[in-house]
Amino acid sequence: MSSDFETYEQDFGTLTAEITNKVGRIPKLSGEEKTQLVVNVDKQLEEVRELLEQMDLEVREIPAQSRAMYSTRLRSYKQEMDKLEKDFKRSRIAYSDEVRTDLLGEDGASSESQRAHLLDNTEMLERSSRRLAAGYQIAVETEQVGQEILSNLNSDREKIQRSRDRLRETDANLGKSSRILTAMLRRIIQNRILIFILGAIFLLVIVLAIFFKMRSR
Repeated sequence: MSSDFETYEQDFGTLTAEITNKVGRIPKLSGEEKTQLVVNVDKQLEEVRELLEQMDLEVREIPAQSRAMYSTRLRSYKQEMDKLEKDFKRSRIAYSDEVRTDLLGEDGASSESQRAHLLDNTEMLERSSRRLAAGYQIAVETEQVGQEILSNLNSDREKIQRSRDRLRETDANLGKSSRILTAMLRRIIQNRILIFILGAIFLLVIVLAIFFKMRSR
C-alpha cells in the first residue's frame, strides 16, 4: 500500500510544480491566451484533487502503526493544495504592471485592489460553505450511527424476547414432566400398598386354614 502512496506522491509533486509555474505566468498574459492557460490549470487542479482522494484512501488501508506518518504527509499536501488554489484564484484577476497599464491605464491599481478585496470575501464565503458542508456530513454520519445503534438494540431486544419465550416453554414442559412423574410415583406406591394388603390377606388365610385344621384334629 505504501508503494502506491509514494507513486501518488511523485505524481502530486510533478503536477503541482507544473501548476505553480503556470500560475506564475497567468498574470503576464491577457485575452484568449490567458483564458486557455486558466482552463488548463483548472483541469490540472482537478487531477490533483483526485490524487489527494486516492492518497486518502491509501492511508486508510495502511496498518495503524505506520498510518500516522503518512497522515502527516497527506495533511501537508492538502495544505499545499489549498495554497495553490488561492494563488490560482489571485492570478486569474491579477495582471503584471505592463499588462495592467495596457488594459486599465492609471486606474488599474485601484481596480486591482477592489478585485483582490472581492476575492478575499469570496474565499471567506467558500471556507464557510466548506465548514457547513463538513458539519452537515458529520450530522448525517451521526444520524446513521444512531440508526445502526437503534437497529442493533431492536435486534437484541427480539433475541431476548425469543429467549424468554423459550424459557417459558421449557418451564411449562418441566412442570408437565414433573406432574407425570408424580402421578407415576403415586401409582407405584398404590400398587405396592395393594400388593402388601393382598399378601397380608393371603398370609392370614393360610394361618387360619392351618389353625382350623389343627383344631379339627
